[in-house]
Amino acid sequence: MSPLIHPGSLVAVVPTVRSIPADEHRAFIAAQPWASFLQTPAWAAVKSEWRGESLGWYDGEKLVGAGLVLYRRLPRLARYLAYLPEGPVLDWGADDLGDWLAPMADHLRRQGAFGIRMGPPVVTRRWTADRVKAGIADESVHSLAELSPAARSAAGARVVQQLEVLGWRRQVAEGGFAAGQPQYTFVIPLVADDGTRRTDDDVLAGMNQLWRRNIRKAEKAGVVVTTGTREDLQAFHDLYVHTAGRDHFTPRPLAYFRTMYDALGSEDAGRITLWLAHHEADLVAATIAIRVGRHAWYSYGASSTDKRDVRGSNAVQWAMIRDAIAHGADVYDLRGITDTLDADDDHVGLIQFKAGTGGEAVETVGEWDLPLNRGLYKGFELYLRWRS
Repeated sequence: MSPLIHPGSLVAVVPTVRSIPADEHRAFIAAQPWASFLQTPAWAAVKSEWRGESLGWYDGEKLVGAGLVLYRRLPRLARYLAYLPEGPVLDWGADDLGDWLAPMADHLRRQGAFGIRMGPPVVTRRWTADRVKAGIADESVHSLAELSPAARSAAGARVVQQLEVLGWRRQVAEGGFAAGQPQYTFVIPLVADDGTRRTDDDVLAGMNQLWRRNIRKAEKAGVVVTTGTREDLQAFHDLYVHTAGRDHFTPRPLAYFRTMYDALGSEDAGRITLWLAHHEADLVAATIAIRVGRHAWYSYGASSTDKRDVRGSNAVQWAMIRDAIAHGADVYDLRGITDTLDADDDHVGLIQFKAGTGGEAVETVGEWDLPLNRGLYKGFELYLRWRS
């Protein structure tokens, strides 16, 4: 299941790297079964505080890889951190990743980058929902790293080994300037191990009893789930701000969601969808879903403190899962989790909620940095530590 090592294209020579038009980048992404929405050209418009560039890897005149680079300028200096979130999209199974990454580094250095940060979409370990729940129940287990995985990826381990040899440094995701993406996510596979597609009934049967009961409860209570339009973003945002106050996080402004909706929606009609769950006249839950190729994501969510007993959040998630199945997605991605399995940790409730769907926890290789100017990069590291 995604995220996977991208199959890429076998190349006969070391690929070259150059800037490409957004249309060419968009066409390449459209032809791939697996690519993160963070690597689409549209994402550059969403992250307006960064400067975006589309890169292409060429075997002769054939485009064999692509990536979205976001450049963030250092204060008072015309030097940049070059960031490729959940990318680039290339052949991560290549015999020598240096053949792919060295020309990228040369190009970004010429663009004024003092360092590169990327997040290869490569899996290293997986844990089933049952193993996660057993780990939470075991007082001697405090994190996923201490729990025996259901599967390990030899290919993922090989990518890690190559990056270390090539001088890349594994990073821990941080907020602010670093803008890191989660190394651990929770996904629901929509294709069985034998390659057959799972039906709605198959996925529902894989959920725990509480999830199934809450979905039925929402149906009996009369919760109605519909898709919304751009005009409904205001109602979504009002509920999202309410959720932020209850759950103690800083909400993004409404303008961010309007930009996100416009940018992703203009790239592909089915790329972004706003979902609304109403009980009678009340909006009780709202979410934003994204789809690229055969990968569907739950991106943002909000829920009302009132009427929580009608289980609007379960209802809207179930609608999004069924929609992903209907559109031929291979995976429904519930996005980030922490690696904690400690019952006393405040974050464990999130993984418990997601584990109830019967999916699996996934670890990727995480984010990696390559210093291009060691002095500036060292100053950047000190800046991040000061900010934290």
